[in-house]
Amino acid sequence: MDRIIYTVANGANRVLDQQAVLSNNLANIGSTGFREQFINYRSVPVVAGDELSTRVSTVATTPGSNLEQGIMTETGRALDLAVTGEGWFSVQTPDGGEAFTRAGEFQVSLQGLLVNRDGYPVLSADNAPIEIPDRGTVTFSRDGTITALGAGDNPADIQVIGQIKLSNPEPAALQRGGDGYFRADPEALPFVAADPAVQMVSGFVEKSNVSAAGTMVALIENARRFEMQMKVIQDASGIEQNANSILSIGN
Repeated sequence: MDRIIYTVANGANRVLDQQAVLSNNLANIGSTGFREQFINYRSVPVVAGDELSTRVSTVATTPGSNLEQGIMTETGRALDLAVTGEGWFSVQTPDGGEAFTRAGEFQVSLQGLLVNRDGYPVLSADNAPIEIPDRGTVTFSRDGTITALGAGDNPADIQVIGQIKLSNPEPAALQRGGDGYFRADPEALPFVAADPAVQMVSGFVEKSNVSAAGTMVALIENARRFEMQMKVIQDASGIEQNANSILSIGN
């Protein structure tokens, strides 16, 4: 019986791991720029001599993310930006590193810096924070170029104040952190280079790419798998009790 318990418990743990990821996806269905997370599991043979050649266990595969674009929603707000197609915005984390996000709900901090909803400075193409003029009208072009016109200035005096960094690192090089941001290998690439092919649009935000219906179906399927595994444990317990009863009668 102990072999059955260990095998089933292993499978149940993988189901619970996947259930946690699915629940997190569903909880973030309304989060701007959220990328659906994947976690799968597969069967593997237990290799420990010929006596275990027919036994299998389960292991979690390398988790990944769905990087497909979410639905674009128009807001009309000048500081709401969205990457069109592949690519990322770059922000500076509190530890000074670079992180990538698709959430473009930006604002101006008290220090006059362009920051995201967590207060992280948005990086420019020169890997520096972006300063926004006080009381000026700011516009963004599709390549991330920022132009500003001061209050009361002549339209001919419009100035270019910087360019938002738009990059497109290899998906395989990205790792999702516990804070929801993606990062590349900081030792190999301290800063990922900007990609001129990446485009953005102002006045829009990108919604989460999580499918509510698909996630709900996956949650139900996972619950049924877990119930089946618990049923196996119950059946194994019944078999063990019957065996013990037979042995006690024989004694």
